[in-house]
This record gives sequence, structure tokens and C-alpha cells, in this order.
Amino acid sequence: MNKAVDISTKKLISLAPNNWAKWVTGIPDIVTGEILNTEFQWISRQSDVVIQAESPQYGKFLILNELQLRHTLEMPRRMRAYAALAEEKYKLQTYPVLINILKITNSEIPTSFASNFIGLRAIQDYRVINLWEVDVNIAFETPLPSLLPFVPILKGGENESTIREALRMLRADEQLNQLETVLAFFATFVLESTLVQEIMRWDMTVLRESPWYQEILREGLARGQAEGEARGEARGEARGEARGEARGEARGEVRGIISSIETSLEAKFGSDGLELMSEISQISDLGQLKEILRKIVVANTIQELRNVL
Repeated sequence: MNKAVDISTKKLISLAPNNWAKWVTGIPDIVTGEILNTEFQWISRQSDVVIQAESPQYGKFLILNELQLRHTLEMPRRMRAYAALAEEKYKLQTYPVLINILKITNSEIPTSFASNFIGLRAIQDYRVINLWEVDVNIAFETPLPSLLPFVPILKGGENESTIREALRMLRADEQLNQLETVLAFFATFVLESTLVQEIMRWDMTVLRESPWYQEILREGLARGQAEGEARGEARGEARGEARGEARGEARGEVRGIISSIETSLEAKFGSDGLELMSEISQISDLGQLKEILRKIVVANTIQELRNVL
């Protein structure tokens, strides 16, 4: 989840920054200021959203919000780095928060980074919020509109009536109605695709406009195409043939789609979905791979995907 998702996350949090800050910190009298620039001088990666905040008890400080589609083993080290970089840039204490969207493991998710190297210690604590553990009523009662697109995966939010209510609230607000594709995307994780179509009242191809789906696709394409261009250009120069570069780009796009498929399978079906990769990785037809990626979004079961293959 890089730049495109960062922008989407910034939009979500900016809908009600004060309520968001109260929720992630537990500080009732907190007041938020501007959402700060998160481009750090020493690294190209952006943290999701950094908010300047203030409370009578703690004074001015930063809230660093890192929103992850799924938790990875690298997150503790990354949280340490982001917190330190934010403090260095803005010269304020930082309250780091990691928000995990999808549950992919039953293992306990760490809430700190710690290392001891030649007697020198580095420790960084951070708060962890797992959306599947968050009561869905928080989204409606606080109110916390930033959580409405995630209602289907919140605790108690998987039923049809609750999802319909979240959709009604999104469509009733001009600032929120563009987020219904995000709601639809996560609704396919808990409801039959045909029911989601009925609830949304539009063709499921609209899901392709979801920023989450688009980001999964973009990341894989960009990574694969960059590799393909580099290899193709090198071969083309060596052989004196423009065809080398074109072939490299095509191979890179195929690798990118396969990478996107792998990411999507893991996000939606966990380790069971990854079992299909041995077969999918053998496919070289770009059109077929793109169709598989589209089917993953609307599929309800692994068996549906096997039928496509």
C-alpha cells in the first residue's frame, strides 16, 4: 500500500480527524491540527498519515497512522523507523498506531520493536488496532465515518442489514459516496457476490474502481514492468534490436499481473488461496491472467477460482 492508498487513507481520516484521533489514542479532550507531509528526506516510502494533535495533558504531539491491508513481519521495524523519522522532522513526540485491516493469522500481533546489538538496545512501542476486533457500532455511534467502508470486516458488521445501513450513510454524504466501492470490495469477503450486487445495485465490474483493488493491480504491474523494461532494454542494446525491449516489457507485465494475483489471493483467501499460485504462475497469456485477477475480487470460494482455471 503505497502512494495511492496513502492518499485514500488521508481522505478517510480527514473526514473526521478529531473523532479519529480520540479513537486511536483514547484521549477524550484531544484536538487535531493539520495533516502533515509525510515525505521523509532519507527514505522514499511515505507513512500513511501523520496528524498534529494537542491535549491539555500531553501538549502538542504527532499521531502516526499506519494502515495495512494485512500485517507483515516487517511492520515492527517499519513502525520504529516511521516514528523516529516523524519525530526528527517535526521535533515532536509521536504516538504511532498500526491499523490492520484483514486477519490472516491467529498469532498474536506484536505491539513493539526491540533489539539488542552488542549491548545497545532499541525499543519502539506502538498501538495496534485490528479492525476485525473493533465493534461495528463504533462506526455508527461515535460517529466515525472513516470506518464506514470497513463495516463488513468489523466485529459484528458481516450481516446484510448492517452493510446496507453503512451504504445508506455513505451515499447520503457527498464526501463519502465515492467510498462505496471500498465498502463493496470488503463486502465480498463476507457475503455472496450476487447479494453484494443486489445491495449495491450496480454491476460488480465497478469493483475495479476500488482504490484497494486498483492499488493491488498497480503495485504488481509497476514492479513487473520495471523489471521487464530493464531486462528488455539491456537485451535490446546488446542485440541491437528494439524487439528485445518490447519482449522484456511484455514479460514484465505478465510478472506484474502474477504478483498482483498472488497479493489478492493472500488478502482474500489466506494460505488456501496461495495454493493456486503453482498453477497460475505457469500461465503466460496476459488476457487470461487479467481475467483471473478480476475473478478473485468477486469470487466467494476457492472452488470458484479453480473452475475459472
